[in-house]
Amino acid sequence: MPGGRLTQQERQQIAVGLADGLAYAEIGRRLDRPTSTVTREVMRNGGPTAYRADLAHRATERRAHRGKRVVARKAVAAPQVDGRDAEAVREYEELFTTVLMGSGVPKMMARVLSCLTITDAGSLTSAELVQRLQVSPASVSKAVAYLEEQGLVRRERDERRRERYIVDDDVWYQSMMASARSSAQVVLIARQGAGVMGRDTPAAVRLENIARFVDFVSESIVRAAEQGRAILQTRPGGASGEGSGGAAGVDS
Repeated sequence: MPGGRLTQQERQQIAVGLADGLAYAEIGRRLDRPTSTVTREVMRNGGPTAYRADLAHRATERRAHRGKRVVARKAVAAPQVDGRDAEAVREYEELFTTVLMGSGVPKMMARVLSCLTITDAGSLTSAELVQRLQVSPASVSKAVAYLEEQGLVRRERDERRRERYIVDDDVWYQSMMASARSSAQVVLIARQGAGVMGRDTPAAVRLENIARFVDFVSESIVRAAEQGRAILQTRPGGASGEGSGGAAGVDS
């Protein structure tokens, strides 16, 4: 399997594969590259609908040039615990961030969420996030406020009275429920609009169809979230940990 950076020809093949509707895994097989390499390349360069091989190649060259200026700082970075490969962790964090961005999460919010998620503790203070991401406290504050509104982060005070931002298993459930509540507002407003437009008008029919569709999907999300919450209370493979408190309700 070839290593190193993607060549311009490989980027052109990626663009062709995307145009043909191929999955990232299939494009990776044709290039003899890992799927993660293709995914990261596409998501950091506009996503599947906006990817352009020439623009992606030039952007990579610019990033490589900037990267030369921070080699010294990376060389003295703190070693990873548990014997982790620091470079592999950094690349995964970047990949996770780009995928979150592709799903609609703004860049800084995606960086904060990714950083929190890959920490073993699942929590960091504002100062720790500022240090890890090399951004301003204001950027962290704005990102956390957005993530908290989406139900993806919660705040707690630690024993030193410092505010910590936390990402644990339950926040994904809470985020789904927040999404369902937001959808319920869309249903309400759409039906209100149908009444304003007149029940038999094309606009009213369109709004009522929107309300029915969103209402159905929202109810499905709530049911799935409630059923899937048990998954978050068990260890991968179905074996729950001792004293986890989630095993008793997972038989259904």
